Amino acid sequence: MTRLTELYDEIRTCTRCVLAQGRTRAVPGEGPETADVMFIGEAPGFHEDKSGRPFVGAAGRFLEDLLGGIGLRREDVYIANVIKCRPPGNRSPTPTEIEACRPYLDQQIELIQPRIVITLGRFSMERYFPGARISSIHGIPKKIDGVLYYPMYHPAAALHQPSLHQDVVDDMKKIPELLEQIEQIEESNRPEDAEQLSLF
Repeated sequence: MTRLTELYDEIRTCTRCVLAQGRTRAVPGEGPETADVMFIGEAPGFHEDKSGRPFVGAAGRFLEDLLGGIGLRREDVYIANVIKCRPPGNRSPTPTEIEACRPYLDQQIELIQPRIVITLGRFSMERYFPGARISSIHGIPKKIDGVLYYPMYHPAAALHQPSLHQDVVDDMKKIPELLEQIEQIEESNRPEDAEQLSLF
């Protein structure tokens, strides 16, 4: 058993907040333990609560289509959420619930060591871009402790608001280029390269 699978067991039996009382299943996350690319969504929905898997509804199918557009499959990336249990009626997670789950997500990032973390939607964006507006910063990466954080609209938002659809597609298309740039920087370790990437 790996440390990540041990963490999954902890999450499935977690009682740190009130969401534990109403869940069918906790949704720890899934994907390769060595994934270069990690997506962080908001919270499990109805289908995720039933299956125990993240992004299995309409937003998940859209995410898989987006991945296919850049030559990736769901199995190639790691997918998790800011909180691991479904809020009643799919309401927004509260600050208390987000804080209760924070150590789990921190550990997932530490164990997987992704090279790029894509935040999907406002709640995961707020964690790494506090005080920012997603409409202003989507598609603009920021490097923190050697990891590139890249904010995007949530696929569900694009399904509900067709005006956001093209933004999501365009932002996704930048990911292969960003991964290439990360490789260049890791190989050369030149400060001016890091500065250039931060301004991408």
